[in-house]
Amino acid sequence: MPGRLCIIGVGLIGGSLARAARSAELYDDIVGSGRNVANLQRAVELGVIDRYYSDPAEAVQGADVIVVAVPLGAMEAVFERIAPALSPAAVLTDVGSAKAGVIAAAERAFGGLPTRFVPGHPIAGTERSGVDASFAELFHGRRVILTPTSETDPGATMVVHALWQAVGARVMEMDVAHHDEVLAATSHLPHILAFTLVDTLAGMSERDEIFQYAAGGFRDFTRIASSDPVMWRDICLANDKAVLAMVERFQRDLSKFTELLRAADGERLKEIFERAKQARDRYSDK
Repeated sequence: MPGRLCIIGVGLIGGSLARAARSAELYDDIVGSGRNVANLQRAVELGVIDRYYSDPAEAVQGADVIVVAVPLGAMEAVFERIAPALSPAAVLTDVGSAKAGVIAAAERAFGGLPTRFVPGHPIAGTERSGVDASFAELFHGRRVILTPTSETDPGATMVVHALWQAVGARVMEMDVAHHDEVLAATSHLPHILAFTLVDTLAGMSERDEIFQYAAGGFRDFTRIASSDPVMWRDICLANDKAVLAMVERFQRDLSKFTELLRAADGERLKEIFERAKQARDRYSDK
């Protein structure tokens, strides 16, 4: 692997990747960058990175691999800042959850897609954020999806593939549009449901009693509602078409459920629950 890794955005994902790369001894030098100096100083204290630069243009100089791990809404500004300083030989990748938006931001910032840019997305995370929440094992056994474009140098894709594989991830490639549709269904919609449920209950007059008596099911279902609101706002806006399609589909199914409940159709309600249980059990077995 190359000698210097640059992480722009040393939070849960960026910090965990830096920790994992250090643990696997993949790089001689790991530098960080970001807007929160206190967080970067903490990253140095924890040994996550060797040093930091507030200016990402400084951070990328001399770096062999650059990983942009900032919220989707900040991607374009970072790309614009590093564009003049980026070495033609450097490999650039990201961890954004909506790939079409990231690729469009890169095209605008660079005046076209760099051939060494490999869009990527690790399917990993927790509801916590910040470098203190990072840990080296985050990616063990988890999927990482790469969405190289027609302009992407296959050699650059190999470098990013090797990086993620070396930190324990299972790497696959996917078409950009398909990625965004799949993630809207499996990640974005569940987060929207969790956030909306908690917000609905919090707006009820009996909210204190409701939360007081909430049991394990509520805790498990709504855990992800503790995720970073800024990050999820950006994801929803960046992947709006696919997210809207999934929300509308879910609304139709929920309306059907409502009608069955109103009609006291217990048999068909049971059929829904049985199909869902069987599908969930198959998923769990895998």
